[in-house]
Amino acid sequence: MRVGGVTIGGGNPVVVQSMITEETRNVDACVSQIIQMYRAGAEIVRVTTPTLEEAHCLGEIKRKVEARLLTGSVPLVADVHHQGTRIAQVVAEFVDKVRLNPGLFVFRKPRGRAEEYSADEIAEEVAAIEESLLPVIQICKQRDIAMRIGVNHGSLAERMLVTYGDTPQGMVESAMEYLKICEKHNFRNLVISLKASRVPIMIAANRLMVKRMNEEGMDYPLHLGVTEAGDGQYARVKSTAGIATLLSEGIGDTIRVSLSEDPVNELPVCYEILQALGLRKTQVEYIACPSCGRTKFDLPTILNQVRDATKHLVGLDIAVMGCIVNGPGEMADADYGYVGKAGGLITLYRKRDPLKTVPQEQGVEELISLIRSDGKWQEPPAG
Repeated sequence: MRVGGVTIGGGNPVVVQSMITEETRNVDACVSQIIQMYRAGAEIVRVTTPTLEEAHCLGEIKRKVEARLLTGSVPLVADVHHQGTRIAQVVAEFVDKVRLNPGLFVFRKPRGRAEEYSADEIAEEVAAIEESLLPVIQICKQRDIAMRIGVNHGSLAERMLVTYGDTPQGMVESAMEYLKICEKHNFRNLVISLKASRVPIMIAANRLMVKRMNEEGMDYPLHLGVTEAGDGQYARVKSTAGIATLLSEGIGDTIRVSLSEDPVNELPVCYEILQALGLRKTQVEYIACPSCGRTKFDLPTILNQVRDATKHLVGLDIAVMGCIVNGPGEMADADYGYVGKAGGLITLYRKRDPLKTVPQEQGVEELISLIRSDGKWQEPPAG
């Protein structure tokens, strides 16, 4: 599927996206934050549109972003929840993708119902969804823009909760209703997300979604994320646990790490997940042992020195190993190795081959010289 100039799925690299936190009616602040995030690596940026007033701001935001960038554009997504049809029709005139929440798009106030829905009641609700969704489908088709069917575990419609319980199956069936309506009207520029704040539910829902799509002959890209993950280290670990587990299984085409922080902080986590899985190469890969009593130098200090000198050489794998015992074997995949020896010496390696042994105080300088002699050195960018 396409979102502006970005293609999601179909064997393309996993796309990184995030969402701004500025109030949408504060147009200039939104424009600045969108551009900041784009320059920090966000390939798609989402903006909330809770009311019609905010929806009408999207056109001005889009125009100002493009005017300030001068070249290129940031694919923008409008986040639509309540008043779905009216807001989605307005924002679809301006943005590259509309995100709908099936649990809220055709909103029915929960009544605490426990009895199952009859076939007639289900048909009536599905018909109401189709009636509300069709105008949005039509404008998305006219403008050739995308739609995200974004199911949240915490906002399932009451009918889904009564029918399937508070389960991944309810999330999947909620998405399937919308997918089938879109396909009925020959609209397929779609991406699906099934997010939860609990990692096991998020993982189970996405696995089940893949299974259901296979059964239905569908093949839509999946947007992965652990919603409401919080902040700090635990939020990063939690997000990585969910996103990386699925990506390692070949599930997922675009990701967002949701942090209760400045959204720019989300982007390094996304890229580091992709780097660790070998899906994107956005930085130097450093291989370093945890250090032990055999280590022949102050490993944390030397690792930082090597990193400071070489971190701009994106694409290289560089190992810093404390001793000769495990170093050469465990760093075998690295392009270059820096290995401690007794007597204040280190040995530099190219792949598995030891090249020279030098005093530790000359190690970083000699490593740079080796990389330079191989034609792989570039001067670091100014600043």
